[in-house]
Amino acid sequence: MRTPRGKEMEWALAKMLCRSPPVPAVFVGGRLIGPTDKVMSLHLSGKLIPLLQDAGAIWL
Repeated sequence: MRTPRGKEMEWALAKMLCRSPPVPAVFVGGRLIGPTDKVMSLHLSGKLIPLLQDAGAIWL
């Protein structure tokens, strides 16, 4: 689905992420986490699961 302001939103995300293209942009609990490399970094450092638990996205 296309949105009329899609490019504008993409560039706003690019500014937030300091990179282009910013896709996929990952949000957890309404907070911008970043693109895939940032998510993988959080996972490898053991910080992703607690973040997901705090957001109520997973239960262990």
